[in-house]
Amino acid sequence: MSTKIAVIADVHGNSTALLAALNEIDKDPEIHHIYCIGDMVGIGYETNKVLEILFSRDDVSFVMGNHEEEILAILEGEESSSQEGEKIHHEWLANRLEKRFIPHISGMPKQLSGVYEGKKLLFTHYHLDAEKQFIPIDTEPSIEKLDDFYKQSPFDLVCFGHHHPKHYFSSEERIYLNPGSLGCYDKPFARYATILITTDDIKVELEEAAYNNQDFLKGYEVLEVPEKDFILNIFHGNQHQN
Repeated sequence: MSTKIAVIADVHGNSTALLAALNEIDKDPEIHHIYCIGDMVGIGYETNKVLEILFSRDDVSFVMGNHEEEILAILEGEESSSQEGEKIHHEWLANRLEKRFIPHISGMPKQLSGVYEGKKLLFTHYHLDAEKQFIPIDTEPSIEKLDDFYKQSPFDLVCFGHHHPKHYFSSEERIYLNPGSLGCYDKPFARYATILITTDDIKVELEEAAYNNQDFLKGYEVLEVPEKDFILNIFHGNQHQN
């Protein structure tokens, strides 16, 4: 017996990239479920398109990311952790968000777990402290640091995102997987991962779906998205200038 799932992270309002990844996932009849592990919104401007695509499916489970948290805080009049230009960007996105999506977003947990073929899996946007808050990003993760953080954990596989590069670590204790940001990349590829689980093994494949991102990148200029120059430089490698 075996089970195959897909994991996507950090779509970040990029519907073209999302559709490219889902198109490949949907071609694999063995994949029976998708885990979307946070930050569907923010940075990219196609919030409503992304949410419409994802929420219309019945084979996706969600966890909340920090960008969902921050936009909800703005909508609810609470204190947001975003500051200055990032806060202006989040307020712009919050004002454009279709309100029908809010209940679905606000109901998302910060972690999900699952058991497949006897293997225990954890899905989280990022590692949580004792108060269930995201810890600061570790830009140089290692097996040793991850094993220490999850030393009391029962899980055989920990899936996380938030930090946009891909990470794959396998220790004697467990596997740690970050498929990389699907929607923010300095190349025209949408990243995701597939996981084949058997009673004896967990096999991870890091995948990339090619797509044409030029119209999406031009949209930042057309819509005059707040912080567009910073976003295009830091999160998309200024591909629009190529």
